[in-house]
Amino acid sequence: MKTVANPGATTSPPLPDPVAVQLAALSLVPGRPLVIADADEVLFYFLRGLEGFLEGRGLYFDWASYALYGNIRRRDDDAVVPAEDLHGLLEGFFAEATESLMPVDGAAEALRELSRQAQVVILSNVPLPARAARERALTRHGMAYPLVANSGPKGPAVAALIDQVGAPAVFIDDIPQNHTSVARLAPAVHRLHFVADPRLGALLGPAADSHHRAESWPDLHRHIDRLFGAG
Repeated sequence: MKTVANPGATTSPPLPDPVAVQLAALSLVPGRPLVIADADEVLFYFLRGLEGFLEGRGLYFDWASYALYGNIRRRDDDAVVPAEDLHGLLEGFFAEATESLMPVDGAAEALRELSRQAQVVILSNVPLPARAARERALTRHGMAYPLVANSGPKGPAVAALIDQVGAPAVFIDDIPQNHTSVARLAPAVHRLHFVADPRLGALLGPAADSHHRAESWPDLHRHIDRLFGAG
């Protein structure tokens, strides 16, 4: 991979102030390759944790589609949890369960090896109040890399990261819309689509704006090694 600035990018919208502050606080090395990884369903098993949280509240996830809305139902009557209640439910989940989510198999080992040749930043849409809990979980599971608690589509934050390093970069995320956002605002970034939970991955084909759909962290590791080695 060749060193890049951000060729082909469209104008990036302003970053939310909390995201801009976190990005400005990073100590990144210009010219050193960068791995930008999501957390939920990339480093941690989000849906497995959510299932346990829902079970304790008389709710369940019915696996009809990839979306959260429409798939969280009440056990007593199978009614869908209304959209207006979903935000509060998820806030409660992140407040209670962020620190206890189980790590994805092979993630810590792969990132440790990749960090020998690249910088690693975790770009997660974890709510800002749960940021400290996510940092503790990352540290506990051997992934104590800089964390940015993003808000909304990830293209603006990725574009800002690329402007800081001007180096080859890869982006790993489970959400297709985030790949589309990065493709528009930071097109030189190599985009890897990965969904850790195979039940969830089966509901979703490869992201249209990704370069590669990976099935495991060893697959991601090999792919990134080849990309960085090519440069």
